[in-house]
Amino acid sequence: MPEADGLIIRDATAADVPALARLHVTTWNDTHLGPGGQGPTYELREWQWREAFKVTDGSWFCLVIEGRNGELVGFAKGIPYAHPDQPAYAGELSKIYLLRAYQRRGLGRRLLGHVARRFLGQGVSSMLLFGVAGNPAYRFYEALGGERLRSPEGEAGEGNYGWRDLGTLAALCPIE
Repeated sequence: MPEADGLIIRDATAADVPALARLHVTTWNDTHLGPGGQGPTYELREWQWREAFKVTDGSWFCLVIEGRNGELVGFAKGIPYAHPDQPAYAGELSKIYLLRAYQRRGLGRRLLGHVARRFLGQGVSSMLLFGVAGNPAYRFYEALGGERLRSPEGEAGEGNYGWRDLGTLAALCPIE
């Protein structure tokens, strides 16, 4: 899927695991710890992604944003969601990360649009995500119609958002 700015959004493959693991470490640390923070290691992320790619039943997907030189600059992972505490949602955006240098350029919105369309193509019309309280991405999710979720006890779920209609989300998110 070529994009006007030279960046493409495509399905990740097992061949992407080393680059995806590096990207995951960098973006996770920047998001949750700040520059120079030390979170999960490359070795752990590489093992996690290798394990994920062993599951070939189509139950999950990972989309990556690839730069002009083939470097990965962002990714999102979608998985099925079936849990009694949030029965209104069928899909889960389990990960979405973008290198800081590529943020605020519309790429997150495009990536989210691709995720919504992928889920819709699988017959999944709703999705949620579990985020970290205090993550500034909450403004991004709310601007795109994400509803702040509450716990089964009615407490506000800091950082957790849901979209009951992925068709509406897809319409808000161009894919190019």
